[in-house]
Amino acid sequence: MKVTINDVARQAGVSIKTVSRVMNNEPSVRKDTYDKVMAAINELQYQPNAAARNLASSRSFSIGYIYDNPNAYYVIDMQRGMLDACRKHGYELIIHPTNAKSAGIVQEVLDLVQHSRLAGLVLTPPFSEMPEIAQALEKIGLPFIRIISGSTPSPKLSNCVLVDDFTAAFKITNHLLELGHTEIAFLCGDDEHSSSGERLAGYQAALAKRGIATNPKFIVPGSYSFESGVKGAEKLLQLSKRPTAIFACNDEIAAGALFSARLMNIAIPQQLAIAGFENSPFSRQTWPPLTTAHQPNVTIAQQAAELLFRHTKPNASKNLPDKQPVFIPELLVRESTAVSS
Repeated sequence: MKVTINDVARQAGVSIKTVSRVMNNEPSVRKDTYDKVMAAINELQYQPNAAARNLASSRSFSIGYIYDNPNAYYVIDMQRGMLDACRKHGYELIIHPTNAKSAGIVQEVLDLVQHSRLAGLVLTPPFSEMPEIAQALEKIGLPFIRIISGSTPSPKLSNCVLVDDFTAAFKITNHLLELGHTEIAFLCGDDEHSSSGERLAGYQAALAKRGIATNPKFIVPGSYSFESGVKGAEKLLQLSKRPTAIFACNDEIAAGALFSARLMNIAIPQQLAIAGFENSPFSRQTWPPLTTAHQPNVTIAQQAAELLFRHTKPNASKNLPDKQPVFIPELLVRESTAVSS
């Protein structure tokens, strides 16, 4: 039978109201009482029903995640991380896919908050990079955490988890340079994502440090998709002086580039080195497997949700957090890169 709050109260030797106060993280609960209740919860493996708590309380036990991202693996990892944190704190996760370019997107987000009685929101790109959404949420006093591309904490970005795309892209490009490649091309992602610009800047900085001028023909605009990688690589590989290495803005683009090179009978990595970014399943499903940067999206999402929960408790400060965790994706060298011949 399903464990109920009554079972927890009986096991801990306290009232149901006391269990409820512990579950709501109310500051007036004594430590010894809190410990007894938590021990009973853990022993009985009690899982509170967030929907019932929402109905019975003026306080919400649901947070939201809105997204507009073509990379299904990224979205799934974000959901996994947030759900892990929600289960730990007894919250539900409301997932809302939508179109970031919609003219009424701000009102749509506000309607979601109201209709779903959300306690807070986790925003990922491109929503986390849209100031109009942040301003609207601040106006109604709703806690939110943004996951954004950036390397330097700033007072202007106090409610953020940062992903240092610049440093990771610098390391990938430097890896290709150390292998002897000097003709390195870059396949861009969507312009509206700050990660695209940060990764491009990291690539350019690594070249500049070696005194290598950026070749405009080697920078190809695109989007975060397999098809974009196919078309971008095709364009590069038809140049009279083609690159010896391609750095793609994510693994999906890199997989598309590898596919395009295969169609042109170009050997990877003997004739062309290819690197991606994020360490998504695309990087492991190709042959050869792709050199990439491991971006721990599940952990990033967990951290973002944990920061949000610090501000959904009754005794939480109304000010958003000053802490800004910074994640630097880690270089993973695989068979798709090799010494330039």
